[in-house]
Amino acid sequence: FKKCKPILLEPIHNLVIIVPNEYMGDVMGDISTRRGRIMGMEQHGKKQYLNAQMPLAEMFAYYPALKSFTQGRGRFTQEFSHYERVPEEITQKVVEAWQDNDVQ
Repeated sequence: FKKCKPILLEPIHNLVIIVPNEYMGDVMGDISTRRGRIMGMEQHGKKQYLNAQMPLAEMFAYYPALKSFTQGRGRFTQEFSHYERVPEEITQKVVEAWQDNDVQ
């Protein structure tokens, strides 16, 4: 199986994250730790609208995390964007786990 050099794809979602200005640093740091990419920002009054892309796998438990570090004042919308190749180190872990559980 490894000879074929498997490539895994994962769904990527577009996000619009709306937070008060004072929480932007925390939000941007969290996006980075979740393999997300910041695509742009817009200020509307005292709030920032942050456009980002993030793998769906990294979004589990994102809502409570966002609420936690914005004191309940952050919110977001999401929609599917496209599929992207999973990073090599994650692909390798998935393949190894699959091989460990493979019954032939």
